[in-house]
Amino acid sequence: MLPMVQPAHLDRTFDYRVPEALDDEARPGVRVRVRFSGRLIDGYVLERVADTEHQGRLGAIERVVSPLPVLTGELAALCEAVAQRYAGTRADVLRLAVPPRHARAESAALESLAKRAAARDGHTAGAEVGSGNGLESRKATDASGVSGDGVSGDEAAGDGAPADDAWDQYVHGAAFVDAARGGRAPRAVWQAMPGEDWAQRIAEAAHATFAGGRSAVIVVADRRDLDRVAAALRGLCAEDPLADGAVVELAGGLGPQARYRRWVTALAGPPCIVVGNRSAVFTPVARLGLVALWDDGDDLLSEPRSPYPHAREVGLLRADAAGAGFLLGGHARTAEAQSLVDHGWAQDLVAPRHRVRSASPLIRALADSEQALARDPAARQARLPAIGFQAARDALAAGLPVLVQVPRAGYIPVVACANCREPARCRRCAGPLGLPSPRTGAAAGAEGGGGDDQEAAAPPTCRWCGTPARSHSCTKCGSRALRAQVTGAQRTAEEFGRAFRGVPVIGSSGSEVRDEVPARAAVVVATVGAEPVAPGGYGAALLLDGWSLLTRADLRAGEEALRRWMAASALVRSAEAGGKVVVVADAGAEVVQALIRWDPVGQAQLELAGRREVRFPPAVRIAAVDGAPDTLSAFLDLVELPDGAEPLGPVPLPPGVRLPGGGGRDGAGRGSARDAPAEPPADAERMLLRVPRRDGAALSRALAVGQAAFSSHRVQGTVRVQIDPVRVG
Repeated sequence: MLPMVQPAHLDRTFDYRVPEALDDEARPGVRVRVRFSGRLIDGYVLERVADTEHQGRLGAIERVVSPLPVLTGELAALCEAVAQRYAGTRADVLRLAVPPRHARAESAALESLAKRAAARDGHTAGAEVGSGNGLESRKATDASGVSGDGVSGDEAAGDGAPADDAWDQYVHGAAFVDAARGGRAPRAVWQAMPGEDWAQRIAEAAHATFAGGRSAVIVVADRRDLDRVAAALRGLCAEDPLADGAVVELAGGLGPQARYRRWVTALAGPPCIVVGNRSAVFTPVARLGLVALWDDGDDLLSEPRSPYPHAREVGLLRADAAGAGFLLGGHARTAEAQSLVDHGWAQDLVAPRHRVRSASPLIRALADSEQALARDPAARQARLPAIGFQAARDALAAGLPVLVQVPRAGYIPVVACANCREPARCRRCAGPLGLPSPRTGAAAGAEGGGGDDQEAAAPPTCRWCGTPARSHSCTKCGSRALRAQVTGAQRTAEEFGRAFRGVPVIGSSGSEVRDEVPARAAVVVATVGAEPVAPGGYGAALLLDGWSLLTRADLRAGEEALRRWMAASALVRSAEAGGKVVVVADAGAEVVQALIRWDPVGQAQLELAGRREVRFPPAVRIAAVDGAPDTLSAFLDLVELPDGAEPLGPVPLPPGVRLPGGGGRDGAGRGSARDAPAEPPADAERMLLRVPRRDGAALSRALAVGQAAFSSHRVQGTVRVQIDPVRVG
């Protein structure tokens, strides 16, 4: 059995004696309670054997927590593969994969499944075989995709399968859906067109898999996306009597009872369609046929708890091991997704260029021509150039909503030189200068009627030491003029309210995120990722402060900027219907040109080529090891790196990255990074270890062995090990 213990050196199986009273219940996969090092802990039975190699006296299993085998053979193998891939322990992966047990929910789920099975059997008995209603396609299939009566999945689907007209817009799109329905294992990277109802398309692929007698697992980043996909699935299953209860929603915000009940329904029930957030990728189902992920560039799909797996990589491991199909979709494309295509593991699923052009809005950037620059000489300095105002006016005049995307929520912006855009720094402590909120500091009088004059009179203030900078001048060019480096959604809403008087201004950010806005004239100010849907599409979209996204000190800055811009632009009507997008960024930037051309595939190819040139993931495998200098040195002394491993660093932690510890669980720094202090110690460092992709498994093994040695030696301090982290630095 495998004990659920934290120390890395205890990540191995232990033999326990099964008492005669528990002989029937202690099956492989069940949870048990055992005494380990003097205390009772949880564990999982992995295997029953007649003999043991242990020479001493065996301890006995104290009790079986539940007779339900929650750790299936497929799930156990997947957890072991994930632990090996990410240099973690199986116990840590199992905490992500298997939710805590809730006895009442388990009983209710099994009782409900029994009732559904009886109702389904009754309906099937009364149905006429071969009537063309598709009932025969739900018959049990074995691992080869052949139904119980010897009919192949393709034949079982019948000629009466519904035509997938929407997927016909993509080259080989209908063939992908037909392969999923027929029991084969298609693998594709799908580039959704602008304006595409992506949730409906993914639901159609999953439903086709279900119609072929197999399960599908769909993973999305947040609750809004989950609701869209679930609604589409319910619409497809509404007229199918055999699909009653087939959609299992596993949202991250569910309570423990509701989540466990749904999880058990997927585990113990017939083939189903699971849709959920990142941990749903582990959900055990009957006869897995398809794993689908949407928008793998969203960092919400990267697990913040040890061993920090990415849902995309878990999905790849699972689909490959199970012989299931795989669909990775998005409006933009990551370098990792492009690498799958380049290596031939997955196929491109894209629309012809003429279809993309007809569906795309008209996209313009700052001073994108000599004529535009002559008409608006200040376009490159203005937060919103004249073309942006004109696009907004045209859409509002037509009675259509306008989307305004800003990089951040809130009000207080950091400021920079208006002339050269050098960040403004405090002369006392070199901290960043920011404008105070109208409800704090010198601007508090705005509530008493001072209004904009008092707000404008408030000097910029250091965000570290609070010292006002009343006579600031740029250290680079000497200019005294300042501008907001990033203006929050609240301030932006106020600015647009003054610019377009009488037009409703709707906000969507923070805790007040809207799913949908009405199709009428309004200005919708939203932070990235919080853009609501407008029925029929927005008339225009203004993508503000684009340069702040492009100039971030991050390996993925360009990729992330394009992903955010395309997600917002995809909500806009086509150019033929008058849709316009204005991105406030330099038209000459490579990423901006990719947006204007709507060419995410070409940009992903360039991004991947650049990563290969500088030798960063996914072209190579990189491990990031974080910790205090002494602790980091002690850990690395215990690691025997593979030949050819290249250490890079140590360097300071990337901005915003927190060091494990404080609330960490053990010396290896496992557990959630959210338990760590709000800010890392001043001496926190990161060491990068780089190897060719072919040596990635060897690097993970070496780091896992090093963590076991670090744990067994009880070295003081904590370290965190991440394989291919989202934020390298």
